[in-house]
Amino acid sequence: MRDCLIEPVPEKTAVSRPLPPELDAVILDEKTIQRRVRQLGSQVSRDYRGQELTVVCILTGAFVFTCDLMRSLRLPVLSEFISISRYSRRPTTGAVKILKDLQLDISGRHVLLVEDIVDTGLTLNYLVRNLSVRNPASLNICALLDRPELRLADIPIRYTGFNVTSQFLIGYGLDFQGKYRNLPFIATMKRPY
Repeated sequence: MRDCLIEPVPEKTAVSRPLPPELDAVILDEKTIQRRVRQLGSQVSRDYRGQELTVVCILTGAFVFTCDLMRSLRLPVLSEFISISRYSRRPTTGAVKILKDLQLDISGRHVLLVEDIVDTGLTLNYLVRNLSVRNPASLNICALLDRPELRLADIPIRYTGFNVTSQFLIGYGLDFQGKYRNLPFIATMKRPY
C-alpha cells in the first residue's frame, strides 16, 4: 500500500448559500471536500483491490464522511460503527469508554477505521489497541482532518484528507453542541464558543 497525498487547505473558499451569522469563514467548501473524498476512495479501492473491506465509522462525527467515502469505494464493503466517550473533559488523559461496540467479529478481516478529525491521537490510540487485539488481518486509519501539531500519541494514519490548524471547526459531521453536522462544508465559528 502507498501513502496518500494530503490535499492542502485553501485559505478561504466561497459557498453557494449564506453563512449562518455565528460562522466566521468556510475553510473547505463542498466541492473541495467531495473531490478529496473521491480521491481517498480511489486510493483505498486500489490498495484493497480483490479484498473485502470492513469500514468502521467512529460515531458521531465521522458518519457523514464515512457515508460519502463508502459510496466512492469500488470493492465489497461491510459497514460497522463504534461509539466512544472520554471519561475526562481533559483531552490529554486518553481515558475512553466504549458506548457502542462492533457487532461483527473482525478477526481475519481487513479493517479501515474512519475518523473525522485527529487531534492528540490519544482516543484513536486507545481504539487501535482495542481493535488490534481482536486480530484483524489489517487495521488502517482514514481521517478526514488531521492536526499533527497537536499529536501526543504516535498514530499511523494511512489516509488523510486535509491537514488543518487548531481552529475550532464545524460542518460535514463536525458539531458544536450537537449543531452544524449537516453543513456540506467545513467552517470556523466566531467567538465565543
